[in-house]
Amino acid sequence: MRPKVSIIGAGHTGSATAIWLAAKDLCDIVMLDIVPGLAQGKAMDLQEAVPILGQSTNVIGTSDYADTASSDVVVITAGSPRKPGMSRDDLAQVNASVVSETVQQVIRHSPDSILIILTNPIDPMAYLAYRVSGFPKQRVIGQAGILDSARFQILIAKELGVSVESVHAFILGGHGETMVPMVRHSNVCGIPLTDLIPEEKLTNLVERARNRGTEIVNLLKTSASYAPGAALAAMVESILQNTHRVLPCSAYCEGEFGLHGLYFGVPVQIGRDGMERIVELPLNSGEQSALNASAERIRGIVSGLSAFYT
Repeated sequence: MRPKVSIIGAGHTGSATAIWLAAKDLCDIVMLDIVPGLAQGKAMDLQEAVPILGQSTNVIGTSDYADTASSDVVVITAGSPRKPGMSRDDLAQVNASVVSETVQQVIRHSPDSILIILTNPIDPMAYLAYRVSGFPKQRVIGQAGILDSARFQILIAKELGVSVESVHAFILGGHGETMVPMVRHSNVCGIPLTDLIPEEKLTNLVERARNRGTEIVNLLKTSASYAPGAALAAMVESILQNTHRVLPCSAYCEGEFGLHGLYFGVPVQIGRDGMERIVELPLNSGEQSALNASAERIRGIVSGLSAFYT
């Protein structure tokens, strides 16, 4: 029996996720949205692309959570997107009610599923999903660092004129302005970035990576979708194929990196049961301080969400 993945929210990112998954032919897909006809129309359009791709993925669209029953993985993209002038943090209260209601429906119909959270602000929303669902921490993961790391990799590759496949760079911390690029641990074919790029230029690349999402919002007047969708599909693939791939994701920390009781962007090994372990890196004092500052900002947002899970 083919795995089943449900995507809650059939907007730009949810649709992009469905397209990437269908292209990989990993699973059958359910797209759900509360907007009448939206998920149904997009699912029909995507289903008609499947034979052209020479694949057998089944795609359905619905507004009824009963159609998502017995999902192996549920991807939550539902919620309000950013608009120009907004930070991800501005969406916390608006999207908390969406995530809370969605998770309650999911646990009713797919109590054994793994949840992947994309709704902004990702780290607090992943924490909220964890508390509302009552799932073990292994089965609730947020998507953040994969996208941020890809943005950093692209900027480095363009700066050096090399293939992005040769660039190994990743980002920890909160998704967005408080992200912490791991410059010291990033390299091009094993050569440290600090040996390849002058300090001033490297600092500029870090800032550009940090503000890349805002740059896209200002251009599109809404959030990015293709790259976040690809990142979600990579997480789903690692779960369904049990690849044990290490990806930068938002996971529940219980002492890792000196952090306790919050979802945070860290390297995560992902397999069939969800988060298998957090892979720790040695940090210097500056890196640890930056992570701590990012964590405190997330804690501040989380503290305002208790009404949604108590």
